[in-house]
Amino acid sequence: MFSIRSIGLWAALVLTSGALAYGLSVAGFPAALLLGPMLAAIAFGVKGARLSVPRAGFQAAQAMIGCLVAKSVTAEIVATLTGHGLLILAVVLVTVLAGAVVGWTLTRLRVLPGTTAAWGSSPGGAAAMVAMSEDYGADPRLVAFMQYVRVVAVVLSASLVARLLTDVSTPGGVAAAAAEASTPLSVAATLAIAAAGAGIALALRMPAGGLIGPMVLGAVLHATGTVAMALPLPLLDLAYATIGWYVGLRFREETLRETVTALPGILIATLGVIALCGLWAYGLTYLLPVDFLTAYLATSPGGLDSVAIIAVGSKVDVSFVLAVQTLRLFVVLITGPVLAKWIARGAPTDNA
Repeated sequence: MFSIRSIGLWAALVLTSGALAYGLSVAGFPAALLLGPMLAAIAFGVKGARLSVPRAGFQAAQAMIGCLVAKSVTAEIVATLTGHGLLILAVVLVTVLAGAVVGWTLTRLRVLPGTTAAWGSSPGGAAAMVAMSEDYGADPRLVAFMQYVRVVAVVLSASLVARLLTDVSTPGGVAAAAAEASTPLSVAATLAIAAAGAGIALALRMPAGGLIGPMVLGAVLHATGTVAMALPLPLLDLAYATIGWYVGLRFREETLRETVTALPGILIATLGVIALCGLWAYGLTYLLPVDFLTAYLATSPGGLDSVAIIAVGSKVDVSFVLAVQTLRLFVVLITGPVLAKWIARGAPTDNA
């Protein structure tokens, strides 16, 4: 299993991944520790490296991402959700519906297969969507491509809006916050939640159980103050890299050709969703006592982590932004399988 050739290839992959991740981080890209390894792995996969990440390693990475999402669910966010529950739910549903319409359209136009279009257009956390997609029959390679095209577009547009409306710095975001105040006890508790949540969910044969189990268990324990959670950045970085390698190493030449062919349609669809969410954000300023930038970041169809990076460095209501983004992630995870089936049914037949 571990020949000299495979060890050499893994060493080269790790070094290349680190170099790309560093470059992307310096350039200000979100989730650079995922994007870098994924891009490096795509290159290795297309060139026939024949490396792979064990399924157990992928599930362990899922559990870490689940704990990261759970860590973002605080008592303050719960209070915000309780105070403006119906309107926030409406904000979430509009964004989710926009993503579903995009997925349906891409399917009808034969740009992408149904389930892949559904998960790729879902406005949840990109890493979470990629981690879940395969368990529901989608191609995680194309889902990752769609998700990160959208992430880049959302980050660029949101950063531009933020810079026009306020002075923006670049703090560490949710990923960095997950590692704040780390103690051996809080780290041990987080790992126990990851193991217990994933173990229970996988034993129940729950799809994407490695992600959903720790996320649900951790969110309840963390939001109620029962357990203090912490994720050391090296562990979180390894989880991101593992998902990037798992997805990227499965690319082959034919997969790369398919993604390039689909790019124009994906870009048009992504810009359409961003524009729709921007209009909804403008209307939201008349319904809630929030400024436009707060509403724009809350409705932006980007990942929780990337939007938080911009939000915490801007003069916005951060708790409102994270409340909407966190609730939307949970809604997408719950409704994703149903929407995927609906979109797949809308796929035209060969005789159409």
